[in-house]
Amino acid sequence: MAGPLTALRERFTPNSEQAPRDTRPPGRRRGAKRHGKPGRTGIRRFFTWRKLIAYAACLCALLIGAFTVLYYSIDVPKANAQAKAQSNVYKYSDGTILARTGEINREMVTLDRIPTGVQHAFVAAENKSFYKDRGVDPMGILRGLVNTVAGKGTQGGSTITQQYVKNYYLSQEQTASRKIKELVISLKVDQRNSKEDILAGYLNTSYFGRVAYGIQAAARAYYDKDVDDLTVEQGAYLAALVQAPSQYDWAVASPKAKRLVTRRWNYVLDNMVDMHWLDPAQRKHMRFPVPVAPEPAPGLDGQAGYLVDAARNELIASGVSEQELAAGGWTITLNVDPAKQRALEKTMRQGLDGTVKRKARAHGSTEKKQSRADAAATQGGAVSLDPKNGRILALYGGRDYTRHYLSNATRGDYQVGAAFQPVTDAAAMDAKVRNGPDAGGLPEVKRTARALGMDTDGGFGTRQSVELGLMGSSPLKMAGVYASFAHQGKRIAPGIVKSARRGDETAGLPKAVGDQAIAPAAAELVARNLIMDGSKDAVRTVRRPSAGQGGVSDDKRAAWYVGYTPDLVTAVALFGEDAEKRKQIPLRNPSAQRVADMWSDYTEQALHNVPPAWFDSGSEGGAVPNPAQIGPTGR
Repeated sequence: MAGPLTALRERFTPNSEQAPRDTRPPGRRRGAKRHGKPGRTGIRRFFTWRKLIAYAACLCALLIGAFTVLYYSIDVPKANAQAKAQSNVYKYSDGTILARTGEINREMVTLDRIPTGVQHAFVAAENKSFYKDRGVDPMGILRGLVNTVAGKGTQGGSTITQQYVKNYYLSQEQTASRKIKELVISLKVDQRNSKEDILAGYLNTSYFGRVAYGIQAAARAYYDKDVDDLTVEQGAYLAALVQAPSQYDWAVASPKAKRLVTRRWNYVLDNMVDMHWLDPAQRKHMRFPVPVAPEPAPGLDGQAGYLVDAARNELIASGVSEQELAAGGWTITLNVDPAKQRALEKTMRQGLDGTVKRKARAHGSTEKKQSRADAAATQGGAVSLDPKNGRILALYGGRDYTRHYLSNATRGDYQVGAAFQPVTDAAAMDAKVRNGPDAGGLPEVKRTARALGMDTDGGFGTRQSVELGLMGSSPLKMAGVYASFAHQGKRIAPGIVKSARRGDETAGLPKAVGDQAIAPAAAELVARNLIMDGSKDAVRTVRRPSAGQGGVSDDKRAAWYVGYTPDLVTAVALFGEDAEKRKQIPLRNPSAQRVADMWSDYTEQALHNVPPAWFDSGSEGGAVPNPAQIGPTGR
């Protein structure tokens, strides 16, 4: 008889019938992985192919569900507040009103008035799939993202329907919620409206610059004709222009911008050929249609238009869209000081007429008044700013904005001549400070010029071109360069806008004082040289520490003087220009002395109630003469 221990063992030990022993090799046993591969453990269990496909399906289902909810919850709204557009108010720094702008220049036209070739140009430029898509082009959106990342920017991701919806129903704000609304409304508008209605709406609501809304106003502004009479070439330019109206306006475009808009114009026409809308033989003989000179908006005569344009361009560069700005409702306060602005206008007016008194008073002479022909062939531009913060305190763009639309203060197509020499010196001194006496050269000069804020597209090809100052620049840029010398080598970006507000919205403005463009020690050496030159020049008559340099350009088409005191940096330039043909010509009186006298005259007026200040450059002051010892002598 078995004992209790034996019974207990039999109870808990399985017999052969209950649990037959697995005699298969380990690799073939139940649950073992073949080929010796280990089983999935940990987080890997959640990323099998089947599960990844399931996850993707769930995500798609969620997105479709969310979009369905949005689709039925977002209705097509009424037309946006563009019809209620307000004026923009521009003010001087003391709060007095400079100008009001913002009237909407638009004349609605039906699609049958717009030539078919012009219609096709816009479709070729903005949305080649327009006649086939459903208001939204997913591939276009993806292409736009890729182009943005790659820096190409040839064709954006928004369809013509989306752009029409944004212009007509929504605002120009760049937010995710607005973009989602745009997508949903575009799908609904495409279902409700014909492609012809959508294209007509787009062409009538787009902004083209020159305060022109819609294709008819643009035809008048750029080609002085009705939309019915536009050629395919002209339509292709307007289609290219929509991408960046202020940048691509031929009248004010920089050389780089002209290359870009010409490239885009060719792109539009080539797309028309690809879409079989334009005969290749006809395309081959097409030439770029240069627009007519713009007619300034009323109420912006004198210097007001130049100041408003400078403020607009600065706000656009800082991120405010042209459409937002043109829609109105902004209060824009400038840094411009009314008293200094009046002083600069008076000096420039007298200087252009030849009636500014020469500072060689010891010789008992004054400049004779210019002949009417000489005065008509001379343009003037000037910018004055505070070197400590880059604020533009006064700006002179020309005799009258309504007679000379292009601002001489911001144009950069005239050679700077000897006024560039301090940049060359700065490059050499900065190279020695940073790298030793053997460093420097032509690339270093170009790098330094760019770091100081100059455009470096042309004029830097050879050492001789650099020595002669053959590169172009503007009084605005040169004032910023010299302000950087006065600010221990930190780049100064001149700014004309003090603040810009619309309701609760405030525009963000760029920093005026930027990174270190050249080493502080190099900036001090340049400033010392300029201080000595300025003290020996006719500018000594301002009777305060001063620095500066100027001269006549190699082609005799420009005369410059850029100078500064511890309180004020001012760039003054005279340009030779054929008034009728609007092209550069040599100055009839290319006098560097004349421009230096204008600088002195303005600086005396602008600082007449400001005590003389000493340069704070870290030097011992040996190069800066006592203001009381500076006599009114000249060259």
